[in-house]
Amino acid sequence: MKDTGASLTPVIEARGVGLTFETGDGPVRALTDVNLTIGKGEFVSFIGPSGCGKTTFLRCVAALETPTAGVLTVNGMSAEEARQARAYGYVFQAAGLYPWRTIAGNIRLPLEIMGFSKAEQQERIERVLALVDLQGFGKKYPWQLSGGMQQRASIARALAFDADILLMDEPFGALDEIVRDRLNEELLKLWARTEKTIGFVTHSIPEAVYLSTRIVVMSPRPGRITDVIESTLPRERPLDIRDSREFIEIAHRVREGLRAGHGDEV
Repeated sequence: MKDTGASLTPVIEARGVGLTFETGDGPVRALTDVNLTIGKGEFVSFIGPSGCGKTTFLRCVAALETPTAGVLTVNGMSAEEARQARAYGYVFQAAGLYPWRTIAGNIRLPLEIMGFSKAEQQERIERVLALVDLQGFGKKYPWQLSGGMQQRASIARALAFDADILLMDEPFGALDEIVRDRLNEELLKLWARTEKTIGFVTHSIPEAVYLSTRIVVMSPRPGRITDVIESTLPRERPLDIRDSREFIEIAHRVREGLRAGHGDEV
């Protein structure tokens, strides 16, 4: 397995990060005192109950939210500077494909905005379609693809401008278990081929353990990190590794961390 984030080139660094939303009913603390380093090439999953700040932290990394406390850097820059530098691709839970554009057209959109030449756009589209095993589907429209294929197209769009960081917010959460298993396998292969740094939000303990080099366990609001678990699983992970003693022991630690974070609620 890879080393821990602290011993790798830092890509995402959070020091005392907090975020408080001001609402009509008073302030709401979404995150408090989050400290974390994610190293280059890591696959880090965030898991915790609904409302614990998993997605909020990812949105802070993507400069979609702004912390109200602490320091957050991405590739040594502020999150906003990293956004302007196109440092990351973002995959949401819903594929978010424009129905009037073909799959290739959806992938092309950010490349058009960024000013790539038509030849470069086409080369990148073909390359990322191959990466997600959607060769030959570029001329199809989203409604002609299954949910799993649409999510793969969404991943391809996020990969198209070749950012080093891939942020994924429960991308497989709405899919059935069979499709989810297959996409988990494909995502691991994609990560191995591209060596991206991946931040992945999930509610699934098996998914977090299967995919990750490290698992960040978060508590209910105000969201904070209660445990960071380093996986000891090998890089090659067939699905049946989930039946192994090692996998079950890691999953048990994650489950205990979630229970500890809930306190008396569990």
